[in-house]
Amino acid sequence: MNKDLLDTIKKLSQLEEFKDVCHEQSNNDPMPSVDVLQEIVQLARSILFPGYFGDSAVNSQTMMYHIGVNIDRLHLLLAQQIKAGICFSCHNDLKQDAEIEKAGVEKATKFIIQLLEIRKSLHTDVIAAYNGDPAAKSFGEVIFCYPSIKAISNYRVAHALLKLDVPLIPRIITEMAHSETGIDIHPGAIIGNYFTIDHGTGVVIGETTIIGNNVKMYQGVTLGAKSFPLDENGNPIKGIDRHPHIGNDVIIYSNSTILGNVTVGDGAVIGGNLWIDADVPANAKLAQNKKMSK
Repeated sequence: MNKDLLDTIKKLSQLEEFKDVCHEQSNNDPMPSVDVLQEIVQLARSILFPGYFGDSAVNSQTMMYHIGVNIDRLHLLLAQQIKAGICFSCHNDLKQDAEIEKAGVEKATKFIIQLLEIRKSLHTDVIAAYNGDPAAKSFGEVIFCYPSIKAISNYRVAHALLKLDVPLIPRIITEMAHSETGIDIHPGAIIGNYFTIDHGTGVVIGETTIIGNNVKMYQGVTLGAKSFPLDENGNPIKGIDRHPHIGNDVIIYSNSTILGNVTVGDGAVIGGNLWIDADVPANAKLAQNKKMSK
């Protein structure tokens, strides 16, 4: 081999200087797979929206068979990926492979038990999208075509996994939807029922955001954080409540930015292209060049 190439290989292989961007996996520990997680998302969608995703030849006579086959495959793959996520994370107390394997199976089972509740929430989201868009011709069109349903379904799956203390995997699942739709929802956000995002491109919803029921947002909305407080070593303090709390029956129009741990009261309407970093009273209506009104 060319000496210069060999020298470059040796330098690139010295992990000490670049350990933060290199992951040294223990022997025989599995790595999370984006390809497998994409299959998991598709399986989840085929269970949550049978007949729309996966095998379309589903009817009342074959429904239980199709859902049973998909859940069996989902449970197997998800248990493996949860195990991989635990192995990848440096923040686990499970030392034995058998313990990690058992944790993966148990968490996958607990997740699947929640699928009915996830479907109920997604049903309300489909209704909200259909009722909120005069251009929507049917629930089927909303389920097939609307990026908000794809992003919200990924979010609801990821949020359920996060609540089960599954590391890494929930974030990968929401980032998959981010890449596909341009809608960035952190799996840690708490979002109520009848939630819809019209168009959706460029929406950002941060980790500690709380959103009530019957909330509608438009493209380009950011529910974000202000600059982060630092600890004594100058590092950002993580895990604090730093994103907005949005009440029930709120509308936020396109390209508005709401930053920090502020509250938007029930029934408020936020006009487009606004910057908000203070509490908004219930039923207020905000617009450019206008004062807050009740």
